[in-house]
Amino acid sequence: MTQSTVASSVTHLLELLSGIASVDGDALTISDEAAFRDRGIRDVVWSATFSDHSDVVEAARWIVWEASQQLDARSASIHELYMARGRGEVHGFTVPAINLRTQVFDMARVICNAAQSLNNGLVIFELARSEQEYTYQRPAEYITCVLAGCIAANWHGPVFVQGDHYQFNAKKYAADAEGTTETLKKAVRDALAVGYANIDIDSSTLVDLSLGSVDEQQHENYRRAAELSAVIRQNEEAGMTVSIGGEIGEVGKENSTEPELRAYLDGYARELARLAGPDATGISKVSVQTGTSHGGVPLPDGGVAEVKLDFNTLKRLGEVARTYGLAGAVQHGASTLPDELFHRFPEVETAEIHLATGFQNALYDHPAFPDELTKVVDAWCYANTADERKAGQTDEQFLYTSRKKALGPLKRQLWELETKDEILADQERKVRFLMEQLKVQDSRSMVERYIDAPHRSRPVPATLRREPVVA
Repeated sequence: MTQSTVASSVTHLLELLSGIASVDGDALTISDEAAFRDRGIRDVVWSATFSDHSDVVEAARWIVWEASQQLDARSASIHELYMARGRGEVHGFTVPAINLRTQVFDMARVICNAAQSLNNGLVIFELARSEQEYTYQRPAEYITCVLAGCIAANWHGPVFVQGDHYQFNAKKYAADAEGTTETLKKAVRDALAVGYANIDIDSSTLVDLSLGSVDEQQHENYRRAAELSAVIRQNEEAGMTVSIGGEIGEVGKENSTEPELRAYLDGYARELARLAGPDATGISKVSVQTGTSHGGVPLPDGGVAEVKLDFNTLKRLGEVARTYGLAGAVQHGASTLPDELFHRFPEVETAEIHLATGFQNALYDHPAFPDELTKVVDAWCYANTADERKAGQTDEQFLYTSRKKALGPLKRQLWELETKDEILADQERKVRFLMEQLKVQDSRSMVERYIDAPHRSRPVPATLRREPVVA
């Protein structure tokens, strides 16, 4: 496997693209598209991800963004398709939203390959705010890696990049409600500024089931969700309605109910109208709790407990959501479910399903994952996350829940894993299977009918303006 090069300077970055692409004035010119999609984009994304020089990172990110605009792999909102589903114009499928915690460039590439083999245009690339922390990936880096992977895969069509679980921390909120809210507002603005067009707001952590009425229980949830939605509407680019998701039941807690959903949606509509006007566009989907937990529940031997997922609740709440014009209900924490369950999600008209830990497990537990690196991961967890170990946990349970924290510190080793091609081939097969089960094959024409991905060029960075043009 040929390793990619991390540019040592902006001049070096342009030299790596010599004969492939150049910066001419304010524009990127791609002269050899095939070579750019192959070795060119790899060197650029490696430089964007691993360079220690901020000017190199800035230049590389700009090159990837401009290339995505030219090569028809543009960041887009899924909002209009979800609105069409809310109107009953499309149905019978569940959109996979995949959290890429590591190997993002290569994972995006193989996901696009799987989708294209099925004529599928529906897949969301997402990262939760908590994942940003321990995977060492901020939004600007994440969207760059995703777009680069799509370019490498010769993807043509909208690219849906989503901020997952922009979540309120209940303890921090109790101590400083306004400060916590302002932090999330900034996070939303930052994501939009780098090109995200889909944001999931999770204020379900603020639900207080000890209060008397359902409306009172959901009040802080819908109030803060509307407040962040108003910020999104104020900051989204002209001509693109960002897709916003809401949430009523914190994953891993009590199953959601119809009264809770109605109280949330009614209260949210009132608050959004108050904050942003009666014509403001609200959420396009809502996440509910039906019995799953993020990452699954580890057993003492390191396995994962069987989940009793309530498909009837998922179906009914999706039906209620569509009476409000939404695409339906969203299922979180599903990647560790048994394979034989996935076909049921489109059967009950689940709008979207979030898949994360299963792909992380498929990397760590793959027979081709080096034993020596497993030892490094385990040692890192024991040394750095021992204070997070719960009483009574076996070593297997502790490592299962903590090893995600090693993804950031070991990011480059994982990106450059010598055995990654074998692992990625299995990841691609798994993605293809899930897409088939979720009934998104042959969806490309539907995406083309409803989704517009407008061209959004960005000003060339000053660091590139100062460099000599390389032909």
